[in-house]
Amino acid sequence: MNNPYTLQEPAPASVAAPPGAAAGTLKASHFRYGILALITIVLALSTGDRAALSVAGGDMSKELGISAVELGYLFSAFSWAYVMFLIPSGWLADRIGSKKAMMLAVVIWSVFTVCMGLVHFIGLVVPLLLALRFLLGAAESPVGPAAGRVIAAWFPSSERGMAGAIFNSAQYLSLAVFTPFMGWLCHRFGWEYVFIIMGVLGLVIGGIWWRYYYLPIHHPKMNSAELDYIRAGEGLVDLEHRPVDKQPGGAKRSQLADIGRLFKSRMMVGIFLGQYCINAITWFYMSWFPIYLVKERGFDILQAGFVAAVPALCGLIGGVSSGFVSDAILKKTGNLSIARKTPITIGLLLSASIMLCNVVSNETLVIALMSLAFFGKGFGSLGWAVVADTAPKELIGTTGGVFNAIGNLSGIITPVVIGYLLQSSGSFASALIFVGAHGLVAVFSYWMIVGRIQRMDLGQMDRIAPGH
Repeated sequence: MNNPYTLQEPAPASVAAPPGAAAGTLKASHFRYGILALITIVLALSTGDRAALSVAGGDMSKELGISAVELGYLFSAFSWAYVMFLIPSGWLADRIGSKKAMMLAVVIWSVFTVCMGLVHFIGLVVPLLLALRFLLGAAESPVGPAAGRVIAAWFPSSERGMAGAIFNSAQYLSLAVFTPFMGWLCHRFGWEYVFIIMGVLGLVIGGIWWRYYYLPIHHPKMNSAELDYIRAGEGLVDLEHRPVDKQPGGAKRSQLADIGRLFKSRMMVGIFLGQYCINAITWFYMSWFPIYLVKERGFDILQAGFVAAVPALCGLIGGVSSGFVSDAILKKTGNLSIARKTPITIGLLLSASIMLCNVVSNETLVIALMSLAFFGKGFGSLGWAVVADTAPKELIGTTGGVFNAIGNLSGIITPVVIGYLLQSSGSFASALIFVGAHGLVAVFSYWMIVGRIQRMDLGQMDRIAPGH
C-alpha cells in the first residue's frame, strides 16, 4: 500500500522540512498551534465537567444520602451515554464539520452542568442526577471525533504525535487546574457551586470556540507558507469539503458497513482495546481518586483537591513530552510503528506502579507512586495521534467516534466495579490492582495485536473483498 503515514524509509524533505521551507523565502505563520490550544482548552473543560462529581461527590453524598454504589452508578451514567453517542457524534462531525459540532456540544453540556447544581431544589435527587449525567455524556460525545478531524486537518504527519499528545494532555491539565479550583469552590461555597461555575465557564469557552476556529483553507490570517507546509505533510486542509457519503463507485456509503470494516482490521481492533485499558486508568483518577484520598488516606476535601493536582501535573508532563519523543523517534528512524509504540510501552508499564500503593503507608510515598503512575499513563497516551495516523481518510470522525466509544466503555465498567469492590472490602486495595493491570493489557495489545501502524485504506479493502 502506498501510504505516506507508514514511513518505513526516512520522511521526505517536504514533510520533515522546517515550516518556512514550504514557500521558499516566505516564513510560515504558526496558527495551527493556536488551533491546538483551542481544542486542548475544550477537552480540558469537558474533562473538568465530567470530573466535577468526583470533587463534589463526598459532600453531596453526606448531604443528600447517596451511597457508594449509587455514586458509582452516577459516575458510570456519564459513560453509558458517552459511549452510545460517540459513533453517531463522529458521523455528525463528518457531516456538519468540526466547528458546528463542537459549538453545539459545549453549549449543551454546559447547560446540563449548571442544572446538576440545582437538583437539591427539585427532589428525587439520584434519578435526576442519573438523567443529567446521562445527558452530559451525550452532549460531550462530539469532542473527541471533532478534535480528531481538527488534528488531521491542521497538522502534517510529522507533527501529529506532538499535537495528539498535547491535546490528550488536556485531561491532566484539567485535573491539575480544575480539581483544586473545584475543591476550593466546594469548601468555600458548597458542592452546588462546583457545577454552576463550571457550567457558566463552559458557555464562555463555547463563544470563544465559535469566534476563533477555522478550517485551514478558510483561516483569515494564516499565510500560504503554513498552508503549504501542512498540505505537504499530508494534512487534510480541505477536510470538510471531502465527500464522505460516497463509495468509489458513487454508491451511498453505509455507516454500519464502514464501522464493520474497521473491525475487520486487526490493527484497529488492537488500537481500540489499548484505548479501553488506558481509559480505565483515567477513569479511576476522574472518579474515585479524590474520594480515595479522603476515605483511605485521611485528607479533607480541600487538601484532596490540591493533592490530586500533583499526579495530574505529572500526567501533564508525561502527556506533552511523549508527543515530542514520538515525533523525534519518527524523524530519526522513519518508522511510524516504533515511534508510536515506544512511548506507549514505557508509559503504560510505569502506570502499573499504582498497584504498589497497597504496600506503602506513608502519604508522601503514596502520592509519589500515584504521580509516577499518572506520568506513565500520560506518556503512554498517544491514542489520538495513532488514530490520526491510521483512520481512513473518508471516516476520520467516525473512526474517532468508534475509538472513543470503545475506550470509554471503561468509564461504564470501572467506576461501578470500584464501587462494588469498595463496598465489599471496605478498602481500595483490590481496586488499585484492578486499575493497574489495565496498563499491562494495553502494552500486550499494541505489540501482539496492532502490528504495523499505517493508514487504513477502505478503497483497497473494497477492491479485494469478495463481490467487489
